[in-house]
Amino acid sequence: MKKLSPIAYVPRRETVQSASLAPVALYLGSYLLVSFFSSDPLVLIAATAGAALAGYGCGAGKAVRFSLRLGAFLAVSMVIINALVTGRGATVLARLGDWPLLGQVDVTAEAIAAGGVIALRVLGTMVVIGVWSACVDPDRILQAVHGVARRSALTATLISRLVPLAATDYARIGEAAELRGPAASPVGRGAMAHRLLAGSLDRAVDVAATLELRGYGISGGSVRFRPVSSRFDRRFWITGSILTLIALFELLAGSGRFETYPEISYSMGVEAPLAAVAFLSGGFVTWRRGGRGNQR
Repeated sequence: MKKLSPIAYVPRRETVQSASLAPVALYLGSYLLVSFFSSDPLVLIAATAGAALAGYGCGAGKAVRFSLRLGAFLAVSMVIINALVTGRGATVLARLGDWPLLGQVDVTAEAIAAGGVIALRVLGTMVVIGVWSACVDPDRILQAVHGVARRSALTATLISRLVPLAATDYARIGEAAELRGPAASPVGRGAMAHRLLAGSLDRAVDVAATLELRGYGISGGSVRFRPVSSRFDRRFWITGSILTLIALFELLAGSGRFETYPEISYSMGVEAPLAAVAFLSGGFVTWRRGGRGNQR
């Protein structure tokens, strides 16, 4: 059986997979909105946890774990890079001397805190994207925007299909390299990247030929798809609308409460705990009566 990428879409009879595209986009978009723009650590942590709960509730536990691992790697990298590159801040923790290209490198607590906020944003964004990729059918995205931007919709759908395949190819090539035995010479990253690129180009040629045979290059009348409602749509419409309003209110009312320069200051208002509880509780909307679905 072919091994799929952790974030590849697999049809399942769960809440997010069964619901219509618009309410799901509104629901997950509220988490993406707060992950992109919020600067409150409490809200960012709650939004990440809520998105993870939403993924587990609709059977995308494997995608959530993969997104958390990848997001944690990127988050740590963000903190380290920001601490080395940004020398701002009044609390100097270490003076590392002169570095090539960077000059005098001073590690400050404020730079680490600012990098931590960026890291929390990256972590939450990765979890939301992972849940979306694993639970939303790319073909439904193509149908939704087919009449508005046909070529862009086709490109986005192909990307959502081929990126998980590229990740699967990378894992398969790595397993094949390990099976050659201890006497074989190690495979470098350059060789792996070359093989992965060659395979991706071959697949792209095959996809282009298939699309040509199916008449995608011929202009014709547009096809209208009739949306089919789901019994789960109402819960996502209501929850998504509430969370979006809370996110907008938190972004407008909570601006500037967490400051990193020139010194770290954090004054928690009443809106931050309320927003954190709302986004954390919103993750349970994807859970159905009788327990969560089987995790992949």
